Amino acid sequence: MAINANKFAMSSAITFALLWVLCSIIVIALPHQSMSLMGSMMHADMSDLQWNTHFPGLLAGLVAWSFAGGVTGWP
Repeated sequence: MAINANKFAMSSAITFALLWVLCSIIVIALPHQSMSLMGSMMHADMSDLQWNTHFPGLLAGLVAWSFAGGVTGWP
C-alpha cells in the first residue's frame, strides 16, 4: 500500500498546528514554568526573560509551523 503524499502532508501540517496551539496554551497558562523548562532544554539561564504572547504573533507562528509541517511531511 502506497502512502498518499497529499494526505500525509496535510496530516503533518495539522499535527504541527495542534502542537503549536497546545504549546501556546501552556505558555499563556504557565509562563514562568514554561520559561524555566525552555531554559533547561537550551542549557541557558532565561530567568530574566519573559514571553511576548500576542494574537498576531501566535497566528503567524501557527501559519509558519503548519506550513513547515506540510513541507516536512511531503515525501
